[in-house]
Amino acid sequence: MLHKSKSSLLGILLLFTPFFFVFSQTPVNGFYPKKNTFTLATSYVYKSFDQFYRGEQLAEGNPAGLGEISSSIISFYGQYAFTNWLSSTVTLPYISTQSEDGVLDPIQQVDQIEGVQDLGIYLKSKIFDKKFDDSSKISLGGTTGVTFPIGDYDGAGVLSLGNQATTINGAAIFQYNTPFNIFSELQLGYSIRNSDNFDIPDAMLYSAKIGYYNEFLYLHAKLEMQNSTSGYDIGTAEFGNAGGAAILPETEVDFTNLAFDFYVPVYKDTIGISAGYGTTLDGRNYNKESGFSFGLVYTVR
Repeated sequence: MLHKSKSSLLGILLLFTPFFFVFSQTPVNGFYPKKNTFTLATSYVYKSFDQFYRGEQLAEGNPAGLGEISSSIISFYGQYAFTNWLSSTVTLPYISTQSEDGVLDPIQQVDQIEGVQDLGIYLKSKIFDKKFDDSSKISLGGTTGVTFPIGDYDGAGVLSLGNQATTINGAAIFQYNTPFNIFSELQLGYSIRNSDNFDIPDAMLYSAKIGYYNEFLYLHAKLEMQNSTSGYDIGTAEFGNAGGAAILPETEVDFTNLAFDFYVPVYKDTIGISAGYGTTLDGRNYNKESGFSFGLVYTVR
């Protein structure tokens, strides 16, 4: 029953990954679905911010004085397990973002932008696992993936849907499960970013998670961090001379985000609903934002 309840919760993580959609990490977790398991999920995310880290200094508003900025995101997610140790994931978000005060973006000269962002394709494999006599278990896996723009959006400006980059992401995943259905998970990754229009910094990606599951409920708390390897600081003379808001994708973006998510199966562990809340704890050239999400998950085995 424990294994069944665990497998029914696969695919949930993506419902919350688009929360911080511009610089989100790989949409995978440390659970591995059985062969031929297929998961289809959709989620709605709403987030907003009226504070911004200019460099490392938290300031009111945002770099272009657009007032409060809000975003609504509808995300689609699919996962299929080729074997018990190898699975694939596909992601696609549709985003609408706007200035609540109706102020025009200084680069694009609009107060609202919407459209499809980036298609993501990932592979995840289990490298090693070991069960102990007390029913605890450890597992080690890895993931690699690529995301690339498919929407016709502009990467410049404050209201951009994304940074218009093709990214190659890789991460190692370690998970420990206790006999009491409490688990912890660590991910360490790296993101290589390439764009024809911008010199976008690469980044180190980290996350730590602790959660609990049974046949009726799944929940976790997750701490997610990014450290860029280079880039400009907003508000400096160097940033202004290089182009200001027109080169926002070239800034050094660091952040620490905290999220709380849960999932409940509602029909024969095939259909379930999810919800979550996330907020920014700290950042550099990054929005101090918060928001919530709701989702629907369908799984076939």
